[in-house]
Amino acid sequence: MRIAILALQGAFEEHRQTLLKLGVESFLVRNLADYQREKDGMIIPGGESTTILKLLKDLSIFEPLKKDIEQGLPVFGTCAGLIMLDDKHLGTMNITVKRNAYGRQLGSFFFEGDFDGINGKIPMTFIRAPFIEKCGDGVKILSTVNGNIVAAQQGRQLVTAFHPELNDDLRVHEYFLKMC
Repeated sequence: MRIAILALQGAFEEHRQTLLKLGVESFLVRNLADYQREKDGMIIPGGESTTILKLLKDLSIFEPLKKDIEQGLPVFGTCAGLIMLDDKHLGTMNITVKRNAYGRQLGSFFFEGDFDGINGKIPMTFIRAPFIEKCGDGVKILSTVNGNIVAAQQGRQLVTAFHPELNDDLRVHEYFLKMC
């Protein structure tokens, strides 16, 4: 199995290290040629969604990525990656997202919560995190924190408002790999 990790911004190296711990091969995507390599799934890490969107378009990755996701490429978006899949960006998930929902950097926090399909509490690190305001048809809510949706799945698309790559717990990545 080979997982592509969008490496334009954000915690891409932490995702790569997590996959390495799971014995999964990965590669970084920094341009269209990288993106076009053979892959079984894709991770879109956190960062700044406006910048990621601009770079995806400037590097001519936006349209091929959108098409591949629509044709079933498994994708995992964390934080800004969640935003990238929403109805205002790539538009591949039937979700509406509130950006920076918890405020500025000082509003960052840690929580341990339930995640449907995973036994036990999951560590969740939120950094200038979004949350999902609305889910449409086909979207399964996987986790909520204080009534806010922070993880969801639609088909082979998984999103989290938190950063599982910043904790030692591998279970959310394992959940994604089962989708691949």
